[in-house]
Amino acid sequence: MGIELTVLHWIYVLFILLIIFFMVRRLDTTLISILGIFVIAIVATGNFTSSISSIFNSFIYAITELLSTILIISIIVAMSRVLTKTGINEVMVAPFTKIIKNPTLGFWTIGLLMMIISWFFWPSPAVALLGAVLLPVAIRAGLPALGVAMAMNLFGHGIALSSDFVIQGAPKLTADAAGIPVGDVVTASIPLVITMGVVTTIVAFYLLKRDMKKGKLELVGTYDNGTEQETTEDLLTMKQKKFFAILIPAAFILDVVAMALFNLQGGDATALVGGTSVFILLLLCIIAYKKKGLEQTTSYFINGFQFGFKVFGPVIPIAAFFYLGDSGFLTIIGDYLPSSSHGIVNDLGVALAGIVPLTTEVAVVTLTGVGAITGLDGSGFSGISLVGSIGSLFGTAIGEGTATLTALGQVAAIWVGGGTLIPWALIPAAAICNVSPFELARRNLVPVVVGLIVTTIVAVFII
Repeated sequence: MGIELTVLHWIYVLFILLIIFFMVRRLDTTLISILGIFVIAIVATGNFTSSISSIFNSFIYAITELLSTILIISIIVAMSRVLTKTGINEVMVAPFTKIIKNPTLGFWTIGLLMMIISWFFWPSPAVALLGAVLLPVAIRAGLPALGVAMAMNLFGHGIALSSDFVIQGAPKLTADAAGIPVGDVVTASIPLVITMGVVTTIVAFYLLKRDMKKGKLELVGTYDNGTEQETTEDLLTMKQKKFFAILIPAAFILDVVAMALFNLQGGDATALVGGTSVFILLLLCIIAYKKKGLEQTTSYFINGFQFGFKVFGPVIPIAAFFYLGDSGFLTIIGDYLPSSSHGIVNDLGVALAGIVPLTTEVAVVTLTGVGAITGLDGSGFSGISLVGSIGSLFGTAIGEGTATLTALGQVAAIWVGGGTLIPWALIPAAAICNVSPFELARRNLVPVVVGLIVTTIVAVFII
């Protein structure tokens, strides 16, 4: 096929294997990613000084690529803090408290509400917006605190975060690593997200009801987590709270309508949601804090940016490494690949197709496995550049299905690491419900594993 594999290709493969090994061993991958960038740079250029510079340049490239995602999440977190502080969140979810009359309605109402809010606000802020208000209502209706945590967790950190249809942070990471448009990954993920979501939540609810009948679950959480809940301040009148409780959802619904009418996707859709969030934040700060509104606006922005860079801090070095596999190589290091090269990952995919008779089944199972492994660090985001890269590799090798393979790896990585199975990633939902994150992870294990198996089988038929 005219593909010339060089020592750079084999070094890239070696470091991919090392990164997977580090993830399996639950070791941090930052050092190995930076070392990979340096080794590839020095082998390519033979220049020690420029190789050192390549590390910094790769970080700049990764941050530039991810900046819109970091910004949108930071702004939305800042806005959600204002909603919690002013008590607007309580008014927003108050109508739904009337629906929760029994455990079944409690589980599905909280879950679906969490999913919708998480698409717009991201799951961690959504837990704070929702949990404190609906937890007491659900417990009164007979749903145990652990059941509330499961609903928020599976629908928010599972379905909403793995699909990320509105903010599109996860699809951007995987699509960039795979070298395909964000829209392709979003479209390909829809049947996989639906399958995973339906299977996992139904299995989880069945097991929850079974154990409730056996009397195995306490209604109130008793885990001493030592986490301080954000307090509400009396900054707005009830009339003002009700006004904003209608205005804010209406503004985001109009955003969705605008996305459909004007065919806004990817960065354009993100920018629309981000701009709306900024205006809401400014308006709330000025009305709630009056003369101190300007200072408080800056304070909330700082708070949001701290959250955004804390989440993406571990992602930047590993994303920088995987950007070398595609278009980033030329920008970060220079024109040191053979003229026939289409990027390291694409070259490896074509070469793999010529050596190993890959099947769709092997590719699908591999992507689910790699995705799950990358989630073991409890981030969910730090490894999805890897699954995008491997999705492109296998898609090129079998000649089809790059978007579906990439989306499958993304779903597996985020369901495992984004906050449904790894105890330290479960802390937001566990803390607000006062349950043990380890017990919550144990309860989620069987439903998530069953969901991944069924979703992997469905992916075989989609490709």
